[in-house]
Amino acid sequence: MELCDRNASELAGLLRKGEINSREITESVLKRIDEKEKDINSFVTTTPEMALAQAEMADKIFRKRGEVSPLTGIPIAIKDILCTQGIKTTCGSNILSNFIPTYNATAIEKILEQGAVIIGKTNMDEFGMGSSTENSIIGPTHNPVNTELVSGGSSGGSAAAVASGECVLALGTDTGGSIRQPSSFCGTAGMKPTYGRVSRYGLISYASSLDQIGPIARSVEDCAMLLNCICGHDRLDSTSADVEKPDFLQSLDKDLKGVKIGLPKEYFIEGLDPAIKNNVMNAVGKLEEAGADIIEVSLPHTKYAVSTYYLIATAEASSNLARYDGVRYGFRSDEEISDSLMMYEDTRSKGFGREVKRRIMLGTYVLSAGYYDAYYLKAQKVRNLIRQDFDNAFKSVDCMITPSSPCLPFKLGEKMNNPLQMYLVDIYTVSLNLSGLPGMSINCGTVNSLPVGMQIIGKPFDEEMILTVAHAWEKMRSG
Repeated sequence: MELCDRNASELAGLLRKGEINSREITESVLKRIDEKEKDINSFVTTTPEMALAQAEMADKIFRKRGEVSPLTGIPIAIKDILCTQGIKTTCGSNILSNFIPTYNATAIEKILEQGAVIIGKTNMDEFGMGSSTENSIIGPTHNPVNTELVSGGSSGGSAAAVASGECVLALGTDTGGSIRQPSSFCGTAGMKPTYGRVSRYGLISYASSLDQIGPIARSVEDCAMLLNCICGHDRLDSTSADVEKPDFLQSLDKDLKGVKIGLPKEYFIEGLDPAIKNNVMNAVGKLEEAGADIIEVSLPHTKYAVSTYYLIATAEASSNLARYDGVRYGFRSDEEISDSLMMYEDTRSKGFGREVKRRIMLGTYVLSAGYYDAYYLKAQKVRNLIRQDFDNAFKSVDCMITPSSPCLPFKLGEKMNNPLQMYLVDIYTVSLNLSGLPGMSINCGTVNSLPVGMQIIGKPFDEEMILTVAHAWEKMRSG
């Protein structure tokens, strides 16, 4: 097995023993990128020279035999929506095609402080708006399992890079399922932490009340390792929660006996691929054999989640993306236009892609006079009802299990001309963003050689319970 295909936890152990060095791991990853990138298209930007320099620094730390972080010397890819000082950050959009931030996002600062090696910036749907990574200025990311299929979105580049060995770990962001759904499609593990658990400072906003940064990895242990690094209170982010930061690695080997797992009946109805349902239920059965109690619960407002999400997310996107006007930074129309309003219009028309324009127009409409109360305000009220459903269900269970996606990875281009069909792919994930809850997708088998994702949902700031259940299943599956 090549070094780039090994788990981060295994590599960290070998680095500590001195059996390998960070440069060897980094060179293995860069070699894999050379071999696979033309077929997968995971990266917008790669940083080989910087990565090798960071690997050399990590190796110096190991030679001194001082105390090191588990992330020291481990290659990591960054979704191209997180600001990286001196490295181009495009958000997959033409309007930011020449943008180079002057500072690092807090999450980036934390991984650099722990000695991680940044390999590059991964492909994504423009500004995170999509479920397939097809809405990108550099074209779609292909699924490493089958390159004729989508990798999921919008963090499809990060999930595909991890799955293909083009990095060992990756950071993604999740606004409506954008970590969990591509993790499901590519067969990786990916977590959306509780809203506020990870600082959003330096995350270029799509929908501010929904966005959250999280880890993508090949194992639950690796996710816990990366989560340990990036979470914590940040005074630079007013939405960052000042709560205790646990050691998530300590939660991995806890016993499942007596753990109450809820199955929301609304997530197992018509519209779900029967083969996916069977895989998830088989996994639930194994967890029950291991001592967990399985309890049916109800989330009655689930049927309103997609429409509620797309009203709130587009409204926030309309507001957040108003800053891209061709004046302050990013792309500016080079047409000879004397009127400033015409310059704004031409810049935004050429700078934004079709899906981003669609969502800006929808969001502007629902916020406009005469429609605010009818749409946006009503959506916020339904959002509260969805959150109350989870609160009520969690009175009787410790966590919940659902499918991550109602369908298997689909063909490139299959849903691009049907936005509603594309939006429905997120039906099992958007409720968690509306409620601020943590959730994780882990692989629970295959159907027709394609990965199936199982979603584990936790109480607010109870990522430990999610990791306990996920790790228990992972051990059963590999054992």
